Amino acid sequence: MKSLRAWASAGHSRDPRRAFASDCRLALVVLAGDAVATWASAGADLPILALTALWCTAAITLRRVAPWPALLLLLPTVVVPLIGLQQPLAMPAAYVILTYTLASRLSLRASIVAALLLWLPVLATVLVMPELSDVPPLFLAVNNGLIALVVVLVGRAVHGRRVTARALEERAHAAESNQRALAEQAVADERRRIARELHDVVAHNVSVMGVLATGARRVLRTSPDAADEALTTIEETSRSAMRELRRMLGVLRTETEPAAEMSPQPGIAGLEALADQVRDAGLPTSLRIDGTPATLEPGVALTVYRIVQEALTNALKHAGPATAQVRLSFGVYWLIVEIFDTGRGPAPGSEHGAGHGLVGMRERVALYGGTLRVGPRPGGGFRVYAKIPVD
Repeated sequence: MKSLRAWASAGHSRDPRRAFASDCRLALVVLAGDAVATWASAGADLPILALTALWCTAAITLRRVAPWPALLLLLPTVVVPLIGLQQPLAMPAAYVILTYTLASRLSLRASIVAALLLWLPVLATVLVMPELSDVPPLFLAVNNGLIALVVVLVGRAVHGRRVTARALEERAHAAESNQRALAEQAVADERRRIARELHDVVAHNVSVMGVLATGARRVLRTSPDAADEALTTIEETSRSAMRELRRMLGVLRTETEPAAEMSPQPGIAGLEALADQVRDAGLPTSLRIDGTPATLEPGVALTVYRIVQEALTNALKHAGPATAQVRLSFGVYWLIVEIFDTGRGPAPGSEHGAGHGLVGMRERVALYGGTLRVGPRPGGGFRVYAKIPVD
């Protein structure tokens, strides 16, 4: 995008002061070249020659900040050869530079009008007063006409490239804005889904505490040990619920969305059934668990299940003929979830690469302070790696 912007602004500076400074430098170069080429042999005509050269270079300095005044400033110079004065080198240079500038900056009709205003007097002078040059007037007129035509065509080509570059830049900006909006929408939707699921987990824990508190109150006098055990469970459940509530803060849930189903949320125990479903769908899938499975909080277990579910679903869509493996590694402080397949991976530019599902994975893992890495495997296929802390 930066290259497009550079091309679109080349020779078409949006800052008038920078454009004027650049054109002043160009005018000095033309004036210096004219001085070296013609002033040494000017003789008594040097003051008029220098004044004409300065007049032409003044038009060059105005070519971008005031193109039409620059054209009007240059038009009177056509009388220089008519009154028998020597023509400076800056004069044809100014005609060519101004013709190119007007053709590259103005509309097609305006650029044609400007070229005719500049070059018709020149052609008329050549044809009407052939004694001004030793070259045949027809040849000189055709030569000047071809120069004007070539310069106009080059200017129009540059104008077309600039218009195309600006259009591509605007389209790229629109696509970037649209992609950002879609990503933000995907994040918001996933956060709402996570909020609903965490709400169900917390509600379940609170319900369990209520039931246990009722039971403990009833057996408190007759069976103190059972009451103490119930109170211990209430304590652990309340702490788990508080952790889930802290994570749920800041996660949005809209009032208009339908309530979540009351069925139990899946967890680690449901991974084997999930692998069976994927196998039945046509993707051979194996499940491997390393280490001693720890008792996970319901929200963490649900996150693990959703990550595996999303990764296997993507493998079904994009891997083609392949196999998949799910590996869970339980450590003291971390749970590592790894899903990889041996397929061809997502096609370039596919929706899998943009990854609304991957956005959901990242949101879920980040909610519990973990990290997620996804991408193609060195030997082929696709890999999803999640590392989640175990409280």
